[in-house]
Amino acid sequence: MGRAAGRLGGTHGGRVSTRAAGPLRVRYANIGDDLDHERGLLRAWGVEGLELAEVDPGDASPAALRAALADADAVVTEGVQLDREVLAGLPHLRHVALQSIGTNTVDLVAAAELGVRVSHAPGFCVEEVATHTAGLVLDLARHLTRYDRRVRAGSWEPLPDDLPLPRRLRGQRVGLVFFGAIPRALVPLLRPFGVEVAVWAPTRSADDLAAAGVTPVATLDELLRTSDVVSLHCPLLPTTHHLVGARELALMKPDAVLLNTARGEVVDEAALVAALRDGTIAAAGVDVIEDEATGRTALTELDNVVLTPHSAFLSRESYLQAREMALESVVDTLVHGTAPRHEASLPRDAALRTA
Repeated sequence: MGRAAGRLGGTHGGRVSTRAAGPLRVRYANIGDDLDHERGLLRAWGVEGLELAEVDPGDASPAALRAALADADAVVTEGVQLDREVLAGLPHLRHVALQSIGTNTVDLVAAAELGVRVSHAPGFCVEEVATHTAGLVLDLARHLTRYDRRVRAGSWEPLPDDLPLPRRLRGQRVGLVFFGAIPRALVPLLRPFGVEVAVWAPTRSADDLAAAGVTPVATLDELLRTSDVVSLHCPLLPTTHHLVGARELALMKPDAVLLNTARGEVVDEAALVAALRDGTIAAAGVDVIEDEATGRTALTELDNVVLTPHSAFLSRESYLQAREMALESVVDTLVHGTAPRHEASLPRDAALRTA
């Protein structure tokens, strides 16, 4: 990046700066790290005129967010909810940069109507989530976590009465729900174990799936009925909220496993707990839950669940990549006056009001 020649002079599809003078303020909310990495990037890029600071949004209520971010020209965050009320109450705001792939924490329609650019970090953790998912497949097939719990509790017994025998993966069917970058990266990780990979992806053609070397499945119900492992990789949308509930879980094999590294609300968690308790399905690997604000879930009470704290995306490399992508987009908007390179797309059915 070259040195900034000046402040944004036109709208370029977004808000015009209302500041008379002084640095443009980039506020980091709930990031939980110093900003030395970001300041180093700005120096390396030769970018000046941005003031970076982390702020404490308190209880993250709309009032607390408006107070903490009142002077922000740009906000960088991961999980803070920025709804219409919050966005409208930030008079200087011109950019929201999400250090995540998902954009469901921001009201994209409201942002567009207010002239606020929104960016995200597409692809920054593809390898990490794919690897994490493959790890859950292995863990649940071989009972790695469940054996570890028993050994630590004092039982050196490979055939405990309360644990079914491990499964051989070869010959099993792993069913993937949707087929974006992460499940595409997962497929070659699974191949060496001799599994068949089947996919239900309503936005992909059968030819596209066949070219990727997977078995196309026409309906979600068919995928659930025929798979030994079902792995969810869909975004959280109105159409995917509680995509898997009691009816869908009842379609699965009693010795099948459900994996969710997508979003917690894609699964009806109460129905999943019930299915795991009564033996409707055998086990689950869960990286995301419905109530991530408190981290409370009845899944912690069950031995046949492997839980990770929404950490599938995380590695040293992915963490730094997401931070760089967020800052690149902020610089695009605030300094260069161009559309951010990682701009988030509006929902397809969004109908914007015109001024």
